[in-house]
Amino acid sequence: MNDDANRDIADQAAEQLGPEASLFPELDSALLNRSLLRSLRAASANPAAVGLIALQAMVEAGWATAAMAARALGAEVEGPADREVDRRFKDPAWENNFLFYGVKQAYGILGHTFTDLVALGETDPISDEKAQMYAQLIVDAMAPTNFFLTNPTAIKRAFDTGGLSVFRGARNAMDDVLHNKGMPRQIDEDAFTVGEDLAVTPGKVVFRNDLMEILQYEPRTEAVREVPLLLSPPWINKYYIMDLSPNRSFAEWAIEHGQTVFAISYRNPGTEMRDTSLEDYLINGPRTAIDVITEITGAEKVNVAGVCLGGLMTAVLAAYLQAEGDDRIGSLTLMNTLLDYSEPGQLGAFTDEETVQRLEEKMAERGYLEGSEMRGTFDILRANDLIFNYVVNNWLLGEDPPAFDILAWNSDSTRMPADMHSFYLRSFYMENLLVHGGLELGGQPIRLENVKNDTFMVAAVNDHIVPWKGSYAGTQMLGGDVDFLLTSSGHIAGIVNPPSPKAHYFLADEYPAHPDEWAALADRHEGSWWEPWAQWISSRSGASVPPPSMGSEKHPPLDDAPGRYVHE
Repeated sequence: MNDDANRDIADQAAEQLGPEASLFPELDSALLNRSLLRSLRAASANPAAVGLIALQAMVEAGWATAAMAARALGAEVEGPADREVDRRFKDPAWENNFLFYGVKQAYGILGHTFTDLVALGETDPISDEKAQMYAQLIVDAMAPTNFFLTNPTAIKRAFDTGGLSVFRGARNAMDDVLHNKGMPRQIDEDAFTVGEDLAVTPGKVVFRNDLMEILQYEPRTEAVREVPLLLSPPWINKYYIMDLSPNRSFAEWAIEHGQTVFAISYRNPGTEMRDTSLEDYLINGPRTAIDVITEITGAEKVNVAGVCLGGLMTAVLAAYLQAEGDDRIGSLTLMNTLLDYSEPGQLGAFTDEETVQRLEEKMAERGYLEGSEMRGTFDILRANDLIFNYVVNNWLLGEDPPAFDILAWNSDSTRMPADMHSFYLRSFYMENLLVHGGLELGGQPIRLENVKNDTFMVAAVNDHIVPWKGSYAGTQMLGGDVDFLLTSSGHIAGIVNPPSPKAHYFLADEYPAHPDEWAALADRHEGSWWEPWAQWISSRSGASVPPPSMGSEKHPPLDDAPGRYVHE
């Protein structure tokens, strides 16, 4: 497979990634099995509906057989499985070879018949969603493209390479069984090194405590804006998603547009941090960062830009400081951030009481949740993109996994302290306290309606982690002027969004209560959202001044960026 094809695979996977990929532990098969069995039992109690599904399958099987026979005679007749476009079946043999065409038809009929039966058995919303997820995983796993003898691309590759692709694929599979828990690798693990290929924007560590390091980036312009910018990453992934690689770094973009940029780099927690709370993260994280940045720069205000959970923390920080009477926060930039958890997307299925209790028991054993354990959950939820893509590429075609910076970042897992993570899941996912009230941190009530700061909100149209309509709800929760932009791509590829011919975004001048009403008003614009954001943040960053010193007498430079914590 050539480099462009490898990158296409990686891009598809990147669309599905996000910091919340590390929120939940590996899927508990007992819970999913139980949910699936409950749905099937409930379906069996409605024999009439089951009979209709069976009858539909029989009719489609006859239709598919006739279409297959016609294609054997050279006629192009559409079958029932041709109604949906599926990129797994892009090889021409799935259409031109009547045997492979028949296999594709049979898979399509059996797959949707099974998922229809599971969807028929309604129990409770959480159990039903788990059952449907598990059913879809089974269907995805049984796709003929995942097996050598029913994958025409793999068969042709074996002939073209004289069997070498089969040897390479077997070698890759054996290596993954022995060294990667039987899962196909998503990336070439030797392709990137943090500090050499990733997180390379020059800067200094100017502060370190037990929770975080603060990085100050070197200026690239003769003059900078007087209001500095703090980058607030999610605390459950390494910070450098905001400083990924040259020409794909949001930090670099901001610096080149005259911003004095600082970033938080959180420590990777161990057992000693089991009792570290979300309140500790707030006060010893961005709250302390504001103190350090204003001391170094002498600025009266600091603009803050947060990604995902870092955006949630940014909004909470603004409300916390407002309650304290501290007005040092300037503007807010919230990227793919969920403030209203009433519609949390797929991950909401894993925040029922029983699942959270099991998670808390697991965390109590070590005092944290291991990132590598948690990532498997999300991989399974997006199995076609994050597992079976690589089964085909690595095992059947004998190709090496692609080298892609976003996937390298995603595999660089971070743990989560038990106390903090439990509080987060219960207070936000389960109780939605930002909407329902009652959230208090550091002795202060957190009320988003009291946040009067100008805010730039970015959501991604293909984001299934923070569904854009859920993100849009934040426009109605904050008390200041809010600009909302909907960008192309997914949760992370929408953030790592430098100007390119593929990029586009949507804007509107009004913000009605319902997101569909906003969408009807929005106009499409070509280009990256980084461009209008640069203008927006510049107008809220004060006058042009000489760059501040790197660090200060009180906070001298300690190390070169990216620092120590990112390597833990």
